[in-house]
Amino acid sequence: MTPRELLGIAEVPGGEPLRLFRRGKDFMIVLDRNELMSTRMSGSEVALGTMTCDRLGGRSAPHLLIGGYGMGFTLRAVLARLGRDARVTVAELVPGIIEWARGPMVELTAGCLDDPRVTLAMGDVGNAIYAGRGTYDAILLDVDNGPDGLTRPANDGLYSNRGLDEARMALRPGGVLAIWSAAPDPVFTRRLSRAGFLVDEVKVRARENGKGATHTIWFATPR
Repeated sequence: MTPRELLGIAEVPGGEPLRLFRRGKDFMIVLDRNELMSTRMSGSEVALGTMTCDRLGGRSAPHLLIGGYGMGFTLRAVLARLGRDARVTVAELVPGIIEWARGPMVELTAGCLDDPRVTLAMGDVGNAIYAGRGTYDAILLDVDNGPDGLTRPANDGLYSNRGLDEARMALRPGGVLAIWSAAPDPVFTRRLSRAGFLVDEVKVRARENGKGATHTIWFATPR
């Protein structure tokens, strides 16, 4: 087996560091012993972007907020679906993630961060949500392995009752809150519903070829 090569370490404010590995042509971002994302399994991240856009229909000049750049699969999927009048704000907390995107993973990035429709906001996505009353047509969250603060404890606030209330208020009428998770969470599904959302829980495969583990995406629209 080809050994993994450590390419870099990125500090996470309030959390444990992330590590970027390469094995052959594949990249992996790892937290402790947890593989958070890899180029081998990007299907559900792509689905987060495409399925959110599908739910928005053909509304003009949509503004989307993506929480967590990761490896950019969701961002590139969104840009491929949206027209020239769209705006996409990417909130990324970890500077090292963007350094990797413009460095060792620049071919994978494919210029998406320099797309004129994209605004990169370095910082906590929670702050962007709180400041964005009635701003976004969709909010896409993929900052943890699910609705808990795995990457850093402070992320728990995004999935709390207060965090969901703030997300609902940040959406425009008919907007969509989309949340990625590595596994189902019935308690969180009920919390979304109690927070005033109509909830559609969708199962998607980890790989774009329809294989691999099954992941969960919640699509929630305010009642």
